[in-house]
Amino acid sequence: MIPDSLQQRLETTDGQQTLTWQGRELVLFNQDWGQLAVALTGAQVVHFQPTGDTAPWLWLTPTPAPPPAPLRGGIPLCWPWFGDERYADEHPDRPGPFHGTARLAPWRLDGVDEHEEGIEVHLSPEQRLHGRLNARAVIQANARRLHVELISENVGDAPVKTSAALHTYVAVSDAFACRLEGLAGARYLDKHRGFAEGEQQGVLALGGAVDRIYHSNAAVDVDDGRRLLRVAKEQSDSTVVWHPGQTPLDDTPAAAARGFVCVEAANTRLDPVWLVPGAQHLLGTTLTRPTTEDSA
Repeated sequence: MIPDSLQQRLETTDGQQTLTWQGRELVLFNQDWGQLAVALTGAQVVHFQPTGDTAPWLWLTPTPAPPPAPLRGGIPLCWPWFGDERYADEHPDRPGPFHGTARLAPWRLDGVDEHEEGIEVHLSPEQRLHGRLNARAVIQANARRLHVELISENVGDAPVKTSAALHTYVAVSDAFACRLEGLAGARYLDKHRGFAEGEQQGVLALGGAVDRIYHSNAAVDVDDGRRLLRVAKEQSDSTVVWHPGQTPLDDTPAAAARGFVCVEAANTRLDPVWLVPGAQHLLGTTLTRPTTEDSA
């Protein structure tokens, strides 16, 4: 579910509109293929629901913290570093926010391309967020899938090391009833055990808090017993799975947090990206509802 106040705004949107919600500027789309909401702070997809589906594919907190705090839910962009993986050669003299600067920065809507099946939304930061890197985001939405791209380009004169993540909050009926398939056999780092290494045995079931970085480029199927959603990825060899368990978050009660599980396409300490001058890197994630043919 999403907050009623946002749902009401979406239902009264005919086509596209830009408005302020919870102190944040959002671009809303309500078209034949479905609904999409994008926050211009962070170029963050906060809602997606294709026509014919009875529930959103992304979770959004019912109790958002006021700006400038980040908005929990949807697909935050973690860039130009993931977690606290800042690099001393890039930021020798100053600390930076957890998960980078992109998710807290203002972005501009550069264009919306409409076609017969859906839309493609282009965004870029209003100001440079890194001394040697540019970023831009592309969001594609239609009745069958949601696809998000985060593109980094080295516009400097020396190689740059970077990490990133598309921090996807997949909406589920109950996180502790979920089964995640696609990670069997993958090695992982467990943050709750001091980044100790492990290997996934079979299906991953969430019995409590989890914070792992899997060394895997495979798609992950999230099955909550009522709906199956597939999270696929592009140019990513790290899959982050995160849930706080029963621990309340600062902006979300523990009961509400049972409505999501994070499955993130990422580049982390396991697969950092080195960009030479002029080079680009595209980190992508795609959400779909797999069919029987897809699983065959």
